[in-house]
Amino acid sequence: MELAIHNWMRAESLEHTLGRIAKLGYTRLEIQGTPENYDAKKIKPVMDDHGIQCWGSVTLMLEERNLLAKDPAQRKMSVQYVKDVAKMVYDLGGSVISLVPATVGKIIPDATPEQEWEWAVEGVKEIYAYTEDLGLKIGIEPINRFETYFINRGGQALALAEAVGPNCGVCLDTFHMNIEEVDMFETMKKVGDRLVNFHVADNNRMAPGMGHLDWARIIRTLNEINYDQVLSVEFCAPLDRTPANPFPNSIDTDPEGLTAEQKKFLEDHGSSAVTDEFYTMLTKKSMETLTKLINK
Repeated sequence: MELAIHNWMRAESLEHTLGRIAKLGYTRLEIQGTPENYDAKKIKPVMDDHGIQCWGSVTLMLEERNLLAKDPAQRKMSVQYVKDVAKMVYDLGGSVISLVPATVGKIIPDATPEQEWEWAVEGVKEIYAYTEDLGLKIGIEPINRFETYFINRGGQALALAEAVGPNCGVCLDTFHMNIEEVDMFETMKKVGDRLVNFHVADNNRMAPGMGHLDWARIIRTLNEINYDQVLSVEFCAPLDRTPANPFPNSIDTDPEGLTAEQKKFLEDHGSSAVTDEFYTMLTKKSMETLTKLINK
């Protein structure tokens, strides 16, 4: 298995991210789902220079992006957004799209469960036809109940994937599974060969090894279901603003290049702008914890 990392957790230049992760031994990047910010022709040579390949991207379902929206125009716009993410991944030589179908943070449904399911299947099927032509995989990602009311568990994601098509897959995330699953290991086995991507963070969404998850058993279970692709690191550190903070140099009080949307997204996920020093420590800790296990 190879290690990837997302780059949405800290506002910094892509080149700065690439320099850090290359130095620490990462080989892949799951690039932020903002295709409007990246010109593949310009950034792919930079990634190549650092020895980093694109693994894929995760959709950032914010604001009006919602495959379950009551408004047909909104659903159409959301489908096009995911297609744009897919095209970016294709142009960068990547493999997977981690797809969250509904708006992150939305808690009030637009319609009945039956109607929303129909819209979800319809939208993902259109995206699936596009990604099949590009040779990419979709992984439906369950996220916890505090971020969405739709698709919280692996069984739900599997049901949607099966309704879409034979090559539609599932992306599991250890942080979300720890909250929602009765038994995350049984869920991993149930998803089985539909697993196309695997996000890793500890139970507290710190780096793997900084919480209580059983990483040795997680890796063993992945081996049992023959998942040998990429572990994609996606920590989002909850920051302590009290005198009890064990990482006093973690909060960046004067962040540069952080847009209002990025700031809101990080804060909605229980975090904020973090310092380069703290972020690098989390990135290194993730590598150290996982490498020991996958190289056994």
